[in-house]
Amino acid sequence: MNKILIALLFTLNVGGLFAADYVDDINRSVEMRSDGHRVVYEMNVGSFTTEGTFSAAQARLYELKTLGVDVVWLMPIYPRGGGINSPYAATNFQQTNPSYGSIADLKTFVARAHELGMEVWLDWVPNHTATNADWVTTHPEYYLTSGGQMVHPNNYGDVWQLDYGNADLVNAMNDCLKFWIDEADIDGYRCDYISSPQIPASYWQTTIPMIKALKPVTFLGEADIASDATRLKSVGFDYDYAWQFQSSLASYANGTAASRLKVFVNTLIQKSADISFGRMLYVTNHDQNYNETKKTLTQKYGDNRYPLTVLAYTVYGMPLVYNGQEVGGNQALDYFNDTKIDWTAKDDKMLNTLRTLFALKHAVPALSHAKQTADNPATQLFDVQGSTSVFAYTRTLGDSQVLVVLNMGTTDASATINGLTEGDWSLWLDSRTIAQGTSRQQVTLHASHTFDIEAKGYRVYVRGVYPEQPVSSSTGIRSVSASQSHQWYSLSGRAIHTPTKAGIYIRDGKKYVVR
Repeated sequence: MNKILIALLFTLNVGGLFAADYVDDINRSVEMRSDGHRVVYEMNVGSFTTEGTFSAAQARLYELKTLGVDVVWLMPIYPRGGGINSPYAATNFQQTNPSYGSIADLKTFVARAHELGMEVWLDWVPNHTATNADWVTTHPEYYLTSGGQMVHPNNYGDVWQLDYGNADLVNAMNDCLKFWIDEADIDGYRCDYISSPQIPASYWQTTIPMIKALKPVTFLGEADIASDATRLKSVGFDYDYAWQFQSSLASYANGTAASRLKVFVNTLIQKSADISFGRMLYVTNHDQNYNETKKTLTQKYGDNRYPLTVLAYTVYGMPLVYNGQEVGGNQALDYFNDTKIDWTAKDDKMLNTLRTLFALKHAVPALSHAKQTADNPATQLFDVQGSTSVFAYTRTLGDSQVLVVLNMGTTDASATINGLTEGDWSLWLDSRTIAQGTSRQQVTLHASHTFDIEAKGYRVYVRGVYPEQPVSSSTGIRSVSASQSHQWYSLSGRAIHTPTKAGIYIRDGKKYVVR
């Protein structure tokens, strides 16, 4: 009787329990979403589907869920002006681009995302409007002038600079921020060009807590606050851009020396040591993909695009993926004209690498991110023996530990790493096999271990044993025969009576997800 019950539970969705591919299980599990395990997806609505609408994008939200996305950041959704069709030249901050759909369509999009356990952040453009914006006529006093003429910020001819010395303008902008929360129930704002010298730090110090009092939305600031826009360190942003780190990676496009990566990572960690906000890491976004000379991932990083993606999404912070990156990121997307993403392009190696990295982000505490330095996982960079091209590090939080090994060289390498935690590990990500699909393999690592790794190869190991694999007594998780009590265990190996909270559990050496 008990054996039959177990078989049914393992194959059917009964009482909220189901079994499936482990990466899909984790990425589709609503319960895995939390502030410290976010993955952000930057979407240009006009490029994302052939139709270029909220409704068409909504129909594909479940695909993003399966990829492992927690937050959909929508590039500017407002009507465009200024003559060159930039989405960052809005004519009205309380309307939607009519080609994308109505406010009601956006509201439905957000509601569906919420059903899937995802958030929606809007791109907010606080510094300027289009030169033909409604306010130019109705409220010319909202704009900064010089010699009686409105000012183009940074000589951008399609926009006028807003005047934050005008209290009415400040109130009007704040009303727009409130508007999208009231009308569409959005969950956050990615704030463009916050380093503008025309927007005082005091504005953010007042506005961010005021908006959060309405709803605890997230504020992501488009600046490297930790390194460059340091005057904004204490104004209330939840995340900034690790901009300098991404620039360092781009400078490494043809690099092979692991020592340079070590310098980059050390700099990132040091710059992040005295801040009280999280950091977003990425290998590309709309600016890098279209505005730079080397646009695509291949142009920018060459064959290093795979290991550098692994590095960026495991070494620190909150990962960002740009729309189309999951099919290789090898198309330059003109976001002024909403170039359609070629979804027929295929890069299974990149897709499965991303899926696995995001599953790890959701499931493994050692890859979480926090706003306080003391709460972040510790990062240890190893002095690798036997190869100058292999870079290796661990991230550790409590009993949770991840080991990442990258070969940046052009030839295969045999590298020895000393000081590892000896015992059971699971190989979650293996560049030799990931193009064929996700897989995990139980391995034993020694305190001094030699890794054979191919050129441009990568491995990601998680300490411990995971459910599809034989359960080792050393983990505290044990198999229980069907005639016994069918003890439940958490992934950390703690025995529990019955799963009462959403999560992933083990019973009889099998895995179950409780929704």
